[in-house]
Amino acid sequence: MPQYNPPLRDMQFVMHEVLKVTDEFKALPKHADVDADTINAVLEEAGKFAAEVTFPLNISGDTEGCKLDQTTHEVTPPKGFKEAYAKYVEGGWAALSCDPEYGGQGLPFVVNQCVYEMLNSANQAWTMYPGLSHGAYEALHAHGTDAQKKLYLPKLVSGEWTGTMCLTEPHCGTDLGLLRTKAEPQADGTYKLTGNKIFISAGEHDMTENILHLVLARLPDAPQGSKGISLFLVPKFNVGEDGAIGSRNGIYCGSLEHKMGIHGNATAQIVLEGAVGTMVGAPNKGLAAMFVMMNAARLGVGNQSLGLTEVAYQNALAYAKDRIQMRSLSGVKAKDLAADPIIVHPDVRKMLLTAKAYAEGGRALAIYCTMLLDKELHHPDEKVRKDSGEIVALLTPIVKAFLTDNGHISTNACMQVFGGHGFIKEWGMEQFVRDNRINMIYEGTNTIQSLDLLGRKVLGNNGATLKKFGKIIGALIAEEGVNEKMAEFINPLAYLADQMTKFTTELGFKGFQNPDEVGAAAVDYLRVAGHLVFGYFWARMAQTALREIAAGNADPFYLAKVQTARFYFAKLFPETATLMRTARSGSRALMDTDAALA
Repeated sequence: MPQYNPPLRDMQFVMHEVLKVTDEFKALPKHADVDADTINAVLEEAGKFAAEVTFPLNISGDTEGCKLDQTTHEVTPPKGFKEAYAKYVEGGWAALSCDPEYGGQGLPFVVNQCVYEMLNSANQAWTMYPGLSHGAYEALHAHGTDAQKKLYLPKLVSGEWTGTMCLTEPHCGTDLGLLRTKAEPQADGTYKLTGNKIFISAGEHDMTENILHLVLARLPDAPQGSKGISLFLVPKFNVGEDGAIGSRNGIYCGSLEHKMGIHGNATAQIVLEGAVGTMVGAPNKGLAAMFVMMNAARLGVGNQSLGLTEVAYQNALAYAKDRIQMRSLSGVKAKDLAADPIIVHPDVRKMLLTAKAYAEGGRALAIYCTMLLDKELHHPDEKVRKDSGEIVALLTPIVKAFLTDNGHISTNACMQVFGGHGFIKEWGMEQFVRDNRINMIYEGTNTIQSLDLLGRKVLGNNGATLKKFGKIIGALIAEEGVNEKMAEFINPLAYLADQMTKFTTELGFKGFQNPDEVGAAAVDYLRVAGHLVFGYFWARMAQTALREIAAGNADPFYLAKVQTARFYFAKLFPETATLMRTARSGSRALMDTDAALA
């Protein structure tokens, strides 16, 4: 059976020693009084909830899956899911980072980030039920009317109701301009929606008394394409002006998808037959409102793979220390045993360290991004708010795509550590691989994220935001450039930072001449950018650890951090050279292939 131990020490290291989040919060009036002890206490309790309540349901939930009653259209999640959710609500976990005006606790997003990493490690399928509600909350908080906020936000904040996002239709995924769901205006100001949606995570369940669906649809006179999309709030049960639940609305689950992973989550085909909804935001401006939810979800999906990378690593490490096979190439290591533990073998260590490096680098990036979100929303200086928003927008596709790609690499590597046992369900490793695989696909495939990064976030403003982040990297390079102990981390980072400017300019020029050049290079480009960002955070973590060691701190945690940083820069970071070469190879080898693909 698998195990899970919340990585509280590493979270504290990133927050308090590397990023010094509480110092950042002192500049934010809303969070000025949040101290390290408060954060640590909350995360310790959240870790217990994840490890003791939701983690034991992970394998059983995967085995049992969800059940649909075709007569009532009601869905029953796996055994124990509903009870775990009730404990989640009772503990106030849904309200952590929400607005106190609607019953939230008002803690920084950084805290929520770490809580959800642990929940995703413990049970991604379960975590998706409350997780999607945060995006619905954000969209309503930003674009809802006062009446909508008053009526619905307190229920989302408390966790009494959950939320979904209904975008995809059978004939259109990413290309939302093709969607056909219709919204007919009614005399009372509401709308009646008719259409079909697919792949709706947590789309139907009995864990809460109501579900709030955010649905994209077209008005009768809407322009064609994405400029004719509006957003509507469609509850499972109609809600009276006093907040009382009324009649069943015309929105229901027609079928459940049969999936590769996340079996414990109800991925629903949703049918709308004259479902009553209210508009969120302005007519034909639905994508702007929905993107608030989608951007939150993209950061959340990266967090899902971060969680799976961590739990897969923990289990592979424990197995590698216990499993004996063959002798070390450099001589017997365990003389009292018939063979050596497999952790003595170089390639086993490579697989373990790959997962460890990607987990800890991903954690630093994810916490940094949520700190930027807190600053974007609450910093008193307008320039700081603007800069923070620009940088988190730049980093969002990297969080979504780089962390999920790394999750795929890491969970597969950790399964490989187990050998044949990794392929067997009882160890839990093959489930981590299956569950992670969807993360590379939904909320915009990783190719879409790559096109967004290169085409919109970088070339769209001539690299202005990339240069802003480059200055942050440059400050670290200037600070540590003459420190010999930091050379193995700073020198490769400085080289890539310099190359990135030339690389980006070259791709931009080629893309201006032929847009397919951007499409051909984008996936490689995002991965290079991901390593640039990870390289920065790994250099900062090494810097902090080396300073503690120099000050006489004998905690082995710091030596472990330096050794992992050394591995990352020696074995993973050099991938960038190959990626830049393949990106520069152009589009011809892909597009001049009609005969090959005939």
